[in-house]
Amino acid sequence: MIDLTKKPYNLSSAEIDFIKNKVANMPLSAKIGQLFFVIGEDEDNTDLTEFVKKYQPGGIMYRPDKAQKLQHEIAVSQKASATPLFIAANLEAGGNGLLTEGTWFGRPLQVAATDDEQNAYNLGDVSGYEAKQVGGNMSFAPIVDLDQNFRNPIMNVRTFGSSEERVIRMSDSQIKGLKANHVIPVAKHFPGDGVDERDQHLLSSINSLPADKWMESYGQIYHHLIQNGLPAVMIAHIMQPAWERRLQPGIEDKDLRPASTSKLLIDGLLRTVLHFNGLTITDATPMIGYNAILPRSEALPATINAGIDMILFNKDIDEDYQFVTDAVKSGKISMARVDEAVTRIIATKIAQGVMNTENNLCEPASQEINLKLAEHEKLAAKVAQESVTLVKDRDKLLPITPEKYPRVRLVVLGDTDDGGFKEGGKVTAKFKEKLTEKGFKVTVFDRKNLNFKEVFEGGVQYEKDQFDLAFYVANVETASNQTTTRLDWIHLMAADAPWFMKDIPTVFVSTCNPYHLFDIPMVSTYINAYTGNDVTIDALLEKMMGNDKFSGHSPVDPFCGRFETHL
Repeated sequence: MIDLTKKPYNLSSAEIDFIKNKVANMPLSAKIGQLFFVIGEDEDNTDLTEFVKKYQPGGIMYRPDKAQKLQHEIAVSQKASATPLFIAANLEAGGNGLLTEGTWFGRPLQVAATDDEQNAYNLGDVSGYEAKQVGGNMSFAPIVDLDQNFRNPIMNVRTFGSSEERVIRMSDSQIKGLKANHVIPVAKHFPGDGVDERDQHLLSSINSLPADKWMESYGQIYHHLIQNGLPAVMIAHIMQPAWERRLQPGIEDKDLRPASTSKLLIDGLLRTVLHFNGLTITDATPMIGYNAILPRSEALPATINAGIDMILFNKDIDEDYQFVTDAVKSGKISMARVDEAVTRIIATKIAQGVMNTENNLCEPASQEINLKLAEHEKLAAKVAQESVTLVKDRDKLLPITPEKYPRVRLVVLGDTDDGGFKEGGKVTAKFKEKLTEKGFKVTVFDRKNLNFKEVFEGGVQYEKDQFDLAFYVANVETASNQTTTRLDWIHLMAADAPWFMKDIPTVFVSTCNPYHLFDIPMVSTYINAYTGNDVTIDALLEKMMGNDKFSGHSPVDPFCGRFETHL
């Protein structure tokens, strides 16, 4: 039985009575609906009122769209819902997680590189404020994972780094900023991403730490957050074999499960060992890491039976609802377990101010949208100025000036549209424009139209006749459904690689992945900028030209533990 008088609920007897009565009087279809956190539908393609009334979801998660459009869609959905909805988005790096015109404040690793908790608070505050303007009330953030494997293709800049102490400080502050706007924080991704070098979107990845090491790191983070009243946790399609084996000695390898279907990791580790009493939500269930473990008709009931309260996204929504309905009717999922999950959902909505005991939405979105974008951009610029990190400048190539290096060859890697849900976009035009404005003559390396003579016959002097400085930018974003974020040179002769770096001054900047020295260890000058937004590019160039000092502190080891990257 859930004790709603304890954290993270702290509810009154009147509020508890309301919840008990509401759950008792809900029809089965409404209870099953509450278990689902669906993807935001587009009103151009779907009758939102009909959709919400039919499926009765507990929450809706949105991908970025225009503010006015989202405000209207969310208002229509809330009006149609018999129970006020959670409205969530990935507010990981700013209001741009929900709004296309929202502030791209800065990725978590960039915020961590400032080592200033006020910037983490501002991240939560800016994200929460902008989301609230259109009716958002839940953030799938903070990310409280640890960046322990530089080969991991989905995390690195999405984390606050490799130190649990820094993750705790920064996530605490981000949560305070979200809560200041009445936006519910959802910590993710339990039991912890960043150990494996693979992406849970593509398979069930593994947190392979021994149980005690896990407790000293990820466990310490979750223990702290739970003690501080964290209301919700997102459950990943990630295994933690050591804890499953500790909780069930003798368990066979074939029976190990990712947390999203593991009763041992949820009812056992999270709820019994760590004493988490709050709401649990899966990560997106269309991921292969979820679907490759069990048939979907078995996985969805296993999720609810594991102690998880809400299922994020669907494959076929009618099919998924039927799978759960059949499991309840057959007794595979007990009504007691359904009622427990629905109780947590409603209790969270009451405790976090989404709804009141009159069954009304507490804070409908304002009719007027004021995103305060200019004010928020100044806060983002402060983060940029304090975060850009000079990792090495062996040959003292900095500062760069038009007098010293008048002709610049700009080579940008990773400016592509492929991969999963990326947030940054392309940076080639931005760098060319800003370098040109500062007086450099810039030529962009054209990957699609290679110079045959240069690739096959040109030597050092040929390159020197064309440019004085090679300026490399890696905009290789972490994103879902990709196996690596390594540098991938043109396969024909590695035509865009700086083979000439010992003869011609070469600088390398990363606007995302901080670990590219692993693939280009001998480069003289390497800088991590963490985020490719305009304010960071501006701050970066000012520092590179000697107009400002580099003040960022790397929250991870950019040398990847290798001797050759220091050379």
